[in-house]
Amino acid sequence: MSQPSRLQALILHTCAALLVLWPSAADAQEAAAPILLHAQRLLDVRSGTYRADQGLLITGGLITAVGPYSDIRAKAPQTARVVDLGTATVMPGLIDAHAHLLDAMEGSWSAGDAIVITVLRGPSSRALLGASNARQLLEAGFTTVRNVGHSGPDGDAALRDAIAAGWVEGPRVLAATRKITPPGGQAVVLKVEGSEALLHHEFLPVSGVEEARRAVREALLAGADVIKVVVDDQKRVLDAAEVKAIADEAHRVNVRVAAHATSDQAIRAAIQGGVDSVEHGDEATDATLQAMARKGVFLVATHWTAQTLRDIYLRSYRGTPEEGEADAAVRDYLEKSRASLKRALKSGVRIVAGSDMWMKYPGKTRGEATLTMLESLASEGMPLPEVLRSATITAADLLGPSLNIGTLEAGKVADIIAVDGDPLADLQALHHVKFVMKAGRVVTARAQ
Repeated sequence: MSQPSRLQALILHTCAALLVLWPSAADAQEAAAPILLHAQRLLDVRSGTYRADQGLLITGGLITAVGPYSDIRAKAPQTARVVDLGTATVMPGLIDAHAHLLDAMEGSWSAGDAIVITVLRGPSSRALLGASNARQLLEAGFTTVRNVGHSGPDGDAALRDAIAAGWVEGPRVLAATRKITPPGGQAVVLKVEGSEALLHHEFLPVSGVEEARRAVREALLAGADVIKVVVDDQKRVLDAAEVKAIADEAHRVNVRVAAHATSDQAIRAAIQGGVDSVEHGDEATDATLQAMARKGVFLVATHWTAQTLRDIYLRSYRGTPEEGEADAAVRDYLEKSRASLKRALKSGVRIVAGSDMWMKYPGKTRGEATLTMLESLASEGMPLPEVLRSATITAADLLGPSLNIGTLEAGKVADIIAVDGDPLADLQALHHVKFVMKAGRVVTARAQ
């Protein structure tokens, strides 16, 4: 990137940040006006139980009081606007800890082709796609997402700033900007002269600790809230020293590190390097998972249901010779995925839900598609209270205490949703969102 374009990017980020500090007059007025929510059934995700006839007082974007409705009503200001949520289940806003907002690849494309085609479509179309996906996620009850790459040099950071400034609707976004990878990027096989420019548009390839440190600084310059490192891609694997350089540089400024690692070798390097979360962790052994649990490293489980895989991938092959081969690959994936989650549950490692939804899901919004991540965990044996915790309180613990989200407790940010049905009995209830509040502002309020 030339020096003038760096300067332009810095100016744009600074202006966006200033806009965040001065929200629109309408947003400021709504956040300041007290709201009293009446919840006949409130989900305590910490205990995995319901509390009946609850009131939540919202002031200045925070939950200032929670308890029996009559008690909260008595202490609420006379000016408080009362919102009765009827028989809906009230719960914290959902969190997707492994999102790709600026992507919607076709299932018929290989991973490498998908990345190249998406990059070549240009940043303008990706920005509009990201805005659309962001709105769909918020409407589905996701009030926070951690975007972990595949968004160009700073697409997710720009989207984050646009949402915070009120230009577009969407969840709170933690941006990773470009992934730090081994030489050659991730999934892409490009060997022709001149391909480096395309790779550097999407990735920060490194070799050695000094390049690793510099890559972190490049990501932070682009506006990263979290650092994403790809520890392994085929036989290209960063070692523990390189990962440690990345983690040390990020932690020095209180930024957390998410590590894509699939092989046990890569997962061990990630743990030794001091990352905060391992993404995927497909081939982690019992011993490696136990080491993660001891060191407090989170596992972001990015599992897909059989139906999701078939809808995204197999629809492309109906009636072709490749269909049988693709179906066999789906069955193999599901078998390994179930075994992986079973080992993780047994180990005691803290599990966070991540959708890894970077593909176009035919017939579903991005929000509907993202919800399938929770259904996959349930189908593979995770108890429903733990599934819901993986996308609320446990995910919030991974993202960090400064966000102050994940539960409906006094002092927490008022990220609140209400759904028809009983999500502790059937996760399909999450597909029926009636009410969404983000930081004290009502986003969606459908008739009860």
